Amino acid sequence: MLLSRLQHLIGSIYDVSVAHDVYDFLVTDRTHLPAAARGGTAEEELIVAQPAADGDELALALYLDPALLGRLAREDPLVRLHAGNVGDWWTALEGVSHFLYLAWNAGHDKPVSLLELEMQAEVDKYVASYWLLRRQVPQRFPAELRRVLFARTRIDPRVAAERARLYREASRYAERFCGRLEQNLARTQGCPGESDGAVLAELRRFYRLTHARKCALIDGIA
Repeated sequence: MLLSRLQHLIGSIYDVSVAHDVYDFLVTDRTHLPAAARGGTAEEELIVAQPAADGDELALALYLDPALLGRLAREDPLVRLHAGNVGDWWTALEGVSHFLYLAWNAGHDKPVSLLELEMQAEVDKYVASYWLLRRQVPQRFPAELRRVLFARTRIDPRVAAERARLYREASRYAERFCGRLEQNLARTQGCPGESDGAVLAELRRFYRLTHARKCALIDGIA
């Protein structure tokens, strides 16, 4: 199924895995979410419902709009990623990215900040999209990808001001990091997971860094 394949794609790039499949936590009916989340309007939302009583586990739910999933089933981006399905692809990818990153870090007893979660999702959008496009159209380098993802994407005006600031900061950090990745990928024309071992190694190191070390690394990019 699409989300499981997407989880596997992200996991294979970063060499990470978790014990559960994303479908174990998928909710497509908002009435089944905790009361505080039922009135939301976003097509994707990761809900950390509550810590377990002993504090050793997290109760998670990933909401994805059923209409979104229906569109992706009809226009599978893993078969062909194009302008007509890229927005839905990024929405679903963000949800799976959030789920995998939070679950993997929880399994290693590592805390995760909201900024870190959103920043990693933006990096994952770039990397996974690049991975697909290079395989689907191997004769061309997707030079427009970073501009479309970071310069042309807009924050929903209904988002609260504080959350919008967080999204902008996460996007700014991710764009800078992806800019360096793009330079290296353009030189080698490689694909993460195959010919460009240096980029793959950098991605895996980045995934495992703490929030503070990720920000410090990006701040140091010339």
